[in-house]
Amino acid sequence: MDKRLLDILCCPLTKAPLRTLSEPELAALNHTITAGEVHTHAGARVGQPIAAALITRDGHTIYRLDDDIPVMLADESIATAQLTDFPRP
Repeated sequence: MDKRLLDILCCPLTKAPLRTLSEPELAALNHTITAGEVHTHAGARVGQPIAAALITRDGHTIYRLDDDIPVMLADESIATAQLTDFPRP
């Protein structure tokens, strides 16, 4: 993801700045997705592993990237509170 774009993006819910999801965080997220235990903010089950994502710097909310395009819709976001094995900052 282009650093200039990342510098201007923020969480639409909290306005918190974002960073790229790390490899251990992505692996933990996808492990929980595979188990069928991840839901979006709107309550829809996330059915497919995610290739890349952004996370708020406070580590509370994840936004997936589709073909390097951030999906910055509040209803599509994923709360990390539901991820039991997710690495915490």
